[in-house]
This record gives sequence, structure tokens and C-alpha cells, in this order.
Amino acid sequence: MSTTRRKTSSVHSARSSGASEPGVSVPSSKSRIECGVDFERDGRQVSWLKVPHSTHRSGHGSICIPIAVFRNGRGPTIFFMAGNHGDEYEGQVALLKLIRALDPATISGRVIVLPAANFPAAMAGQRTSPIDQGNLNRMFPGNPDGTATDMIAHFIGAVLMPLANLFVDLHSGGSSMEFTPYAMARLSTANTRKKEAVAALLAFDAPMSLIQGDAAENRFASSIAEQLGVVALAGEFGGGGKVSVAALAIVERGIRNLMAHLGIIEKAVPRPPGRGPSRVMKAKERTYASDTGLFEPYASLGESVVKGTEAGAIHFVDNPLRPPAVETHGGSGMVMSVRTAGLCERGDALFWVAEDYAVPAELK
Repeated sequence: MSTTRRKTSSVHSARSSGASEPGVSVPSSKSRIECGVDFERDGRQVSWLKVPHSTHRSGHGSICIPIAVFRNGRGPTIFFMAGNHGDEYEGQVALLKLIRALDPATISGRVIVLPAANFPAAMAGQRTSPIDQGNLNRMFPGNPDGTATDMIAHFIGAVLMPLANLFVDLHSGGSSMEFTPYAMARLSTANTRKKEAVAALLAFDAPMSLIQGDAAENRFASSIAEQLGVVALAGEFGGGGKVSVAALAIVERGIRNLMAHLGIIEKAVPRPPGRGPSRVMKAKERTYASDTGLFEPYASLGESVVKGTEAGAIHFVDNPLRPPAVETHGGSGMVMSVRTAGLCERGDALFWVAEDYAVPAELK
């Protein structure tokens, strides 16, 4: 067995340590979703999660969400998810390709793949579900007796997440934003697996690795992972309503590297020629629109900006003589995301920056 496999075996044995801690609020009620796979069966299974959905057209119908499970004996489990937001495509494409390509005979352990978690949103090419307007990544821990999106969130948190040693949530900027591709670890106060999260982040080996801390929002999929003591990664890979060739390649390489990191497959994928180690960044401030109009950005992805300098202008089509509202950068650093949709409303995120970060010795 390889050194990588021996090194990461502690992740498997310690994975559920957070689940029994006092005060942890994890979903526990029985799910109403019917699951078409047996997580303990060896081999390759591709089936559906059937979310009960009664409509005029189909009184006893279901929303059928694709799921795949690959298992070969005992070992660690990695859970890959994409389509948390339906208009974020790189992760969906990468996981669909993984489902078709992965041979269970070549793995040790288990791989769970949910390529279009908010399936109604994915089929509509929308961030949110057209059925109930649910933003899946703002609905955890979900509700087994709620709307379709509530039920999906609950199933992910109550059924799938506890099976995992490592959870990976693949995002992009969707229709309204574009990101410099990066993998991300959320090192919040609630995260008891910070060191293992950093190790997994560096193993993914994206050109950019982002560290985030505490946030006011705690309804993410990664929030449930933290409560369960599951090591979690996310990432933003492209956006703008398209599939980026470069970002897709980063995702495909990264998911293989994480399987190698856990010892599920033997070898990681070498870096592209000429590419150095991942640049580790820490997330900083966002810049928000102060008015409604047409947004003209003054900076591009990857550009260095300074807090207080001009970030862009908002123009007012209904009043051509009105001077534009000039926005300023809320922080200094590298531009990690920029709004790509031309129209904006007051409160829309326009820019997000990050600065270089030295990982503390205790997290290495």
C-alpha cells in the first residue's frame, strides 16, 4: 500500500468524532426520499434519488436525481457533489465524466457522486429551483417534511454526509459572476478538522487555494459537514454561464488528486508543465452595488487592487444625464470574483478580493 494511503487512514477512523458532541444540531428525522442505491454493495451503481412531488400532471410523481456509488471493499469514503446551484456547470460536467470513467476495480473504499444535487435547478439552468425557488446552499440542514429543496438538503445532510470522510462541493460563479478558479477550505470556529481540511485543500492542488473563516451565513452544505465532523472542501471554478476549458481541467485533476489523498486510488495527477505549487490566499472583503443600473467594471479577474480605489461605475439608462455612481473597492488584494451580468441592483456583489496567506505551522 502506498505512503499516501497509510498517511490518511486516520481521517477514516476519526471521521465521525464530531457527530456525538453536545449541542450539535444535525438532521436526524427519517427522509421521505427513496434511494435507489445500496451504499454497502461493491461495484458500480448508477440510479436515482426519488423526491416525492405530487403535481397536476403526475399525482404520485417523483423528482429523479441521479446518484452514483462506486465501492470496492472497506476503506474511506469521498462524497463529490455538484449542481448545488443549477447554473454552475464545471463541477456537473466533471462528475458526469467521472461516473462514466471510474472503474470500481481500481479503487479501495467508496466514492459517492451527486452530479446535480438541485436537479430541478440544474435542468432549468438556474441558480435556484423553478419548483419552489429554493437555493439549496442556503437551506441546510433542510426539512424532511418541507419543499422539494428542503427534502434534498435534509437527505444530503442526514443520509449522505454521515457516510463521508471527505465531502467536496463543486461550484462556479453561475450566470451572474465569474471566479478565478480556486479550491477552498472553510476554517470556521465550528470546524474541528482544520488541519485535515488544509491537507485536503493542498492535495487538490488547484492553482489557487482559498482559506475562509467564520461567516454570518451557516446554511451551507459545508456547515452540516462541520457539525458532523466531516472534512469538507468547496471551490469556485469559472462561471459566467459557460463551461471553462481551463477550469474544468482543474476540477477533473483535483477530484482525482483527492481520491489519491484518501488512498482510494493509487496515484495523483501530475501538475501541468510549468505550473508551480498552489498559491494560498485568504478571502477578504466584497464590494457591493450602491444603486441599480448597468455595471461597468474597472478591474479584471486576477488583477491586484487597493481598498478605496475606483472599482467600477453604475450607469443609469433611464436618465442619461445622471452621472454614474462610482463604486470603490472594499478591500485590497487580488480580484477573485467579478460580476459578469451587466445589470445590477443595489446590494449585488460586484467584486471579491483575497490576499496571500501563510498557513500557520499548527495547520500544516
